Amino acid sequence: MLGDLPSGLRPYFQEYDSLSLDLDRDANLIIQRTLEHGSWEEVRWLFGVYGGSQILTFVQERGERLLSRVTFNYWRKLLGIHRWRRSPFPTAKGEVWDR
Repeated sequence: MLGDLPSGLRPYFQEYDSLSLDLDRDANLIIQRTLEHGSWEEVRWLFGVYGGSQILTFVQERGERLLSRVTFNYWRKLLGIHRWRRSPFPTAKGEVWDR
């Protein structure tokens, strides 16, 4: 439930019912918003909840599409990701990526 999230992240989930958001079911959403907007303390919480492997997989498989370009490149470099699944679609943020 949303109550399990650090209070600093709650403003980034305003459109969700706090009683229906689930840490397991909504993991990709929580990872995306925390990597995009979270403080270092909140990111440490994220790694504690999901572990580095799940976050690495998220960035590899969904990061290009769901994170802003700057955030994706930051986490890709920080996590040492050299290969990732390229999206055939425009990013969720509406950015056009040069290939």
